[in-house]
Amino acid sequence: MNKLFARLFHRKERGTHPYCSAIVAAAGSSSRMGGENKLMTPIDGVPVLARVLQALNEAELVDEIVVAAREEDLISIGDLCKIYGIVKPAKIVRGGESRLESVYLASLECRENAEFLAVHDGARPLATAELIDRTIALAHRANAAAPAVPVKDTIKVVRDGKVVSTPPREELRAIQTPQVFDAALLRAALENARVFGGAITDDCSAVELLGKEVYLTEGSYENIKITTPEDVLLASELLHRREVQE
Repeated sequence: MNKLFARLFHRKERGTHPYCSAIVAAAGSSSRMGGENKLMTPIDGVPVLARVLQALNEAELVDEIVVAAREEDLISIGDLCKIYGIVKPAKIVRGGESRLESVYLASLECRENAEFLAVHDGARPLATAELIDRTIALAHRANAAAPAVPVKDTIKVVRDGKVVSTPPREELRAIQTPQVFDAALLRAALENARVFGGAITDDCSAVELLGKEVYLTEGSYENIKITTPEDVLLASELLHRREVQE
């Protein structure tokens, strides 16, 4: 408890926001894209990952960027940072065999003074700097935060091909990224999940395994994840709509 008070006092005395490292999970296989590396797929001429990096570069509460990537992509991602003017400190590191392992390895490469870690999917190119900052600001108050949107469809729990239950739709949310956590909390959660967690699909799940609460902020239906070729077309349409509105 004394350490917590000391940390909070230090933040207030410093007069700036707590240092936040953004971890980009970018080591996936893109298996549902027909063999194409989805992170390098252009959306209106700009690669998916470049759009992610630009949003993190614009976010006021992000101080550095650490990308966990496949070994064969390390150089090309470094080139993206130069081409698209990423001025914040950026580090590209080799990811692991799973998303959990990639985020864990990247967390070890973040600055030692990072008080918060924001984990973002490398395949979510339409997250805005405002959404990123809003989620980080909530994590400053709650230690664990993520953006989410209400589920539109009715969801069924299925077992052996049969519906066994229908959860109330008003209680369901689709969780997005960035997911932001106190740095020590996330590292502890990742270490625990690597040993006991089994299949973890997002970082909130790892934190929940420790019995910790995750708070939600308003996400965006535009903050889609590129998984199939159809998602690229949708992302392009959403960008055009955004440009018209602006």
